[in-house]
Amino acid sequence: MAMDPTVQRMTPRQRERWAWGFVVVLALIALLWGLKVYYLPFHEANRPHSNKPLSAITSQFRDGDIIFQTSTSAQSKAIQQATGSQYSHCGLLFQSEDGGWYVLEAVQPVKQTPLASWVRHGVDDHFVVKRLKSGISAEQAHALHNAAAQYIGKDYDALFGWGDERIYCSELVWKAYKNALGISLAEPRPLRSFNLSTKTVAGKLRERYGDAVPLDEPVISPAAIFESVTLSLVAKQ
Repeated sequence: MAMDPTVQRMTPRQRERWAWGFVVVLALIALLWGLKVYYLPFHEANRPHSNKPLSAITSQFRDGDIIFQTSTSAQSKAIQQATGSQYSHCGLLFQSEDGGWYVLEAVQPVKQTPLASWVRHGVDDHFVVKRLKSGISAEQAHALHNAAAQYIGKDYDALFGWGDERIYCSELVWKAYKNALGISLAEPRPLRSFNLSTKTVAGKLRERYGDAVPLDEPVISPAAIFESVTLSLVAKQ
């Protein structure tokens, strides 16, 4: 094969550098191809997934059910350690007019997220759905939706304050039930009552509050709602 005229005009030292550069580029191409062909399929094949399709589970859902997951967010581990629960995120389930399910959740901002997308945001696609033991009528479900929907578009409250200007996930669920149905799913607890001693939790507190941690601020956690005696298990994946 004839040598490129540009290469022919190079000095021996320049040719040597060109050759090494060419080898490095080929090596990078080979590495990327190997990742595409071998690693990624292997990774996906070994990622845990439920064997049960969502459609088989959603038949058990009712408007106003509460869904829980282990979030993959940066603060999830801190929430788990502070509350002693694997569940760090929750939202309210509702069915749209076209029959699809979505989760009304407090993220940034508060919004309605299609169920399939919401599930993928959790660890291993795992979730648990719970419902009031007394059940929820259509009228109550409508009231719950209206109570929660008033927060759509509001910012997520990373400081876990109890006001309504911003709101976090379990606060949204708790306030929807309290305001719409007069039901307290669990009692809010002062921040100081949680486990704040781990390195991860202490780091998050310093990051968000500095030296002024509001230890007496009432907080309702996903764990407190998950463990509520007013709820019973509906489904899990």
